[in-house]
Amino acid sequence: MANQWIAGVDLGGTTTKIAFITMNGEIVYKWEITTDNSNEGQNITANIAKAIDEKLLQLGQAKENVIGIGMGAPGPVDYETGIILNVVNLGWKDNYPLKDSLELATSLPAVVENDANCAALGEMWKGAGNGAKNLVCVTLGTGVGGGVIANGQIIQGVNGAAGEIGHLTVIPEGGAPCNCGKTGCLETVASATGIVRLALKELNNDEVAGELHDIFLKNGKITAKDVFDTARNGDPLAKKVLADVTFHLGFVLANIGNTLNPEGIVLGGGVSKAGNILLDSVNESFAKFAFSAVKNSTKLALATLGNDAGVLGGAWLIKNKLNQ
Repeated sequence: MANQWIAGVDLGGTTTKIAFITMNGEIVYKWEITTDNSNEGQNITANIAKAIDEKLLQLGQAKENVIGIGMGAPGPVDYETGIILNVVNLGWKDNYPLKDSLELATSLPAVVENDANCAALGEMWKGAGNGAKNLVCVTLGTGVGGGVIANGQIIQGVNGAAGEIGHLTVIPEGGAPCNCGKTGCLETVASATGIVRLALKELNNDEVAGELHDIFLKNGKITAKDVFDTARNGDPLAKKVLADVTFHLGFVLANIGNTLNPEGIVLGGGVSKAGNILLDSVNESFAKFAFSAVKNSTKLALATLGNDAGVLGGAWLIKNKLNQ
């Protein structure tokens, strides 16, 4: 078994990342395919199976060398049944039997989990978590996802919706609408889209000037990266947006810390690539609101695995299942 591989899959709305991973967590080979969400997503698992078979043939490896497939998928997942309860971007109807479909297509034992939970497991196993058994991971991307690990196990909740950190309410009155149907969620403030929304709101002021304003005039748009880059250069408007974002994010993380007291809280996703200008500011807000014992024992860190977190977390699901 030591020489066998696990197929780790990170299913996204536009692309699907796949990797062959050893039992020790070493990535042997990784690639990605386009996610075909046409025809109510009927081709998704078949395309994954085809991609795995073709890659094994290309690498001269037998299918018997792969002992299972672990997948992270966007949306709440019933871990026991492998049913994905509802998804927005994949075409599937609610309560889609993803595990059964994946096993039928690949002829491999499958385990399915929420994608943010998989990223958390990957960071715990091989990333910034450094093997910590109590860890919270927050993914800051187009939206805000979260994964909570206690005693080495992901917390799933009654129907797989635990860890939805992005939908904690931070602005109870007058907050922006969120895709989940609520208003004022953390996702409306700390995601890439939320950061852009806050910046554009400030840029609508006629008296605004500065580097971020110049970028907006030149390109007709801005990105979250523009906000961080110009804040790093001292742009007052960008610094104001940064302060607003990190205040709310640090506030939420402090309260999560006060509830769980994990060894670490890891920030991942595209927004985390801003680096220390994000982390340092979040730490200030975290320290302000965290209970003293939590402040002294729960450390904030940036994720280290990048796009590999999801596939490694998927592989960990199979490894963990075999070890039970």
